[in-house]
Amino acid sequence: MRRAGRILIGCLLALIVLAATVWVSFALWYRLPAPEPARALAGVLFAALGLATVVAIFSRRRFHGLAVFALAFGAVLIWWNTIKPLRDADWAPDVARQVTGTRQGELLTLTNVRNFEWRSATDFTERWEERTYDLSKLRTLDLFMSYWAGPEMAHVIMSFGFEDDRYLAWSIEVRRRKGGQFSPVADLFKSNPLVIIAADERDVVGVRSNIRGEDVQIYRLRTPPEAALKLLLEYLDDANALSTTPEFYNSISTNCTTTIVKMIRAVGDMIPLDWRLIVNGYLPEYAYEQRALDTRLPLPELRARAHIDERALAAGLSPDFSRAIRVGVPSPHEQVTQP
Repeated sequence: MRRAGRILIGCLLALIVLAATVWVSFALWYRLPAPEPARALAGVLFAALGLATVVAIFSRRRFHGLAVFALAFGAVLIWWNTIKPLRDADWAPDVARQVTGTRQGELLTLTNVRNFEWRSATDFTERWEERTYDLSKLRTLDLFMSYWAGPEMAHVIMSFGFEDDRYLAWSIEVRRRKGGQFSPVADLFKSNPLVIIAADERDVVGVRSNIRGEDVQIYRLRTPPEAALKLLLEYLDDANALSTTPEFYNSISTNCTTTIVKMIRAVGDMIPLDWRLIVNGYLPEYAYEQRALDTRLPLPELRARAHIDERALAAGLSPDFSRAIRVGVPSPHEQVTQP
């Protein structure tokens, strides 16, 4: 029994060492400030140390091996904690500015609201504007899902609807440099900062449906105006904080879905933990189960009506974009009609 216990403990220690080794090897590859060959060599050397430690765990030199590994791992952690997100860089145009805002009574004034005119992925007119919104006219909250990697993963956008038929969409994105691309693996290792974009729907939604050809779906949420207002102000607080204290984007812990969940919890709404908050392509199913969507229709029909691509392409990126993409989409606040 004693020998079996030692073997079990050894196996657990070996798994911990292997997991730490994999993480460090990737961290060195992606973030070590050195040429590519040096980064590769550093990763290989640490991997060799990790494998040697695993072997040592099952020998008489286990304590010596673990001590050496712990010292090396600790040194990496100290270096890792010195890596901070950049405040200024040659950012890609669509994520070059962080929205900020102020509230005075019922008036919300935002600076750097994005309103790009997209003709193609590389041909566009940049516009960053100052906008004022009357918070007393806030009425609805909608969820956009933009599927870019099959049914499992999507980009999440929240859009706030006002009484005067204005929509303000918020998108939490990777702040890429010019020429840079989104990489779910690289962005696990402090590669890019987080940026919060506030924009017209025909910009931040339309670029995905009409320009990039992503499968975009809209779900109208069962959210009362007072709850939508709390979430909008939480977006504002986070955006203002990011403008002074940058944070890293992380593909698992700090992304477009998890950050929204954090905001909703901050305003007092409890969201049960669920695997679909990570594999976020299935977020509509989760929202339906939580009765956040219009449950008067079965979910398959709701999903069928949610696709906006055909309506978006027919409307073009025109001022009528927001109205057109909602035609036939059920809302919990309205009577269900046949498409």
